[in-house]
Amino acid sequence: MSRTHLGLPTFPQAARLSTRDEQLRANLRHATSTIRTKRATATSELSDWPQLRAAGAAIKDHTLHHLDHYLEQLETAVTTAGGTVHWAIDADDANRIITDLIHATGESEVVKVKSMATQETGLNEALTQAGITAYETDLAELIVQLDNDRPSHILVPAIHKNRTQIRDIFHTRMGAWGRPAPDDLTDTPADLAEAARLHLREKFLRTKVAISGANFMIAETGTMVVLESEGNGRMCLTLPDTLITLVGIEKTIPTWRDLEVFLQTLPRSSTAERMNPYTTTWTGTTLGDGPQTFHLVLLDNGRTDTLADTTGRQALRCIRCSACLNVCPVYERAGGHAYGTPYPGPIGAILTPQLHGTTTPLNASLPYASTLCGACYDVCPVAINIPEVLVHLRERITQGGPTTTNGTKTTIKPAKRHTTERTTMRTAAWTLNHPAAWTATQRLTTRTRALHPRRLPGKTARAWTATRDLPPVPARTFRDWWQHRDADAKDTPQ
Repeated sequence: MSRTHLGLPTFPQAARLSTRDEQLRANLRHATSTIRTKRATATSELSDWPQLRAAGAAIKDHTLHHLDHYLEQLETAVTTAGGTVHWAIDADDANRIITDLIHATGESEVVKVKSMATQETGLNEALTQAGITAYETDLAELIVQLDNDRPSHILVPAIHKNRTQIRDIFHTRMGAWGRPAPDDLTDTPADLAEAARLHLREKFLRTKVAISGANFMIAETGTMVVLESEGNGRMCLTLPDTLITLVGIEKTIPTWRDLEVFLQTLPRSSTAERMNPYTTTWTGTTLGDGPQTFHLVLLDNGRTDTLADTTGRQALRCIRCSACLNVCPVYERAGGHAYGTPYPGPIGAILTPQLHGTTTPLNASLPYASTLCGACYDVCPVAINIPEVLVHLRERITQGGPTTTNGTKTTIKPAKRHTTERTTMRTAAWTLNHPAAWTATQRLTTRTRALHPRRLPGKTARAWTATRDLPPVPARTFRDWWQHRDADAKDTPQ
């Protein structure tokens, strides 16, 4: 089930407000433009980048076509290595499993790292209700948690904050969660990082249970792989006694050899690094080394339903690099919060409606949160054709019909706001198929051009011209000009 959509405004409503925030737009413009430039440099260094991109897409597609086989192989390998595998049908199931596992340890605190899936399920809120406190340890996630905010970017959740705002958050909120920030804290990156390091260090050394995600799961050995840049992941994954890892089933890859491709493409596409600073891998448990209890929770939550869509399933290739967000003109101006989902930007616009259905106004609005410029497809390291899926989802929403979400079949009614659009398109199709009618329509349009409004009337039709004027109608049609071009040329002074 969905954890973030009910009651939230649709994308157009939220974007209308966020685009008015000049500070937010300045923060986003500076951050995304910087990342874009660095990424372009990093990827241009590889002469075989197109081949790596194609290989990543092929590996993912092969795995998705045989996902049942590789998930069973993964479960066997993890169990053999001393871990325990749990299967979660949806968000509630995952939250219940993890809550029960924590209660079984007798602990009431956990540290977290790489937690996109836990944001999807709303795990932090579920743990709070169960009397368990979860501490985010990624710097950006920590900032968002201290400010009681929501992430707005896949890679940099606090991208909408500048360093002065972060300093103020540390000053006012850090003490309530543990070690307070120094009184003389400045807004320099080094000072902010040091304050976070000291604040988190005591939690790493004290907490006995950790929750993580994973970038990849290697089916042949049952190995989990986490890529990160700060070192907090290494602390979470090695110091606690119990480690619980929540991962979407689509993160599976068949072999270690496949990992080689993604270790080249993911760092360059996300942080514009040739190699990420920390790559942590672990396989089950090892006596006297690292956590002695390991639980892997495999999350479906709509992924199986998405896999059944031959066009939309390519969204499951996503390796969460966030490159599509950094090039998207809509995201850069509206920000991540406008999407109302843990997965913002272009990938969120196609992933969320497939995972959770398009029956809510918010989810139904997300496929329209795009200009279809194609920049997201151009930068995607696994070649997800996001514009193609956006159009596919728009068609689904407009036409209606049966859909399945988490195994439950429902029927989507054709969107009421698209009635005028459908009628107009059908009328246009008939007119264009009848030359005489099309000629008459053209003549009538040109003769009444002085009476045409700049904006369309009516609440529904007005959406087409809410941010643009109707194009002016020329005095003559092309056919009329073509028929009289010779006569016009003779009348034109030489």
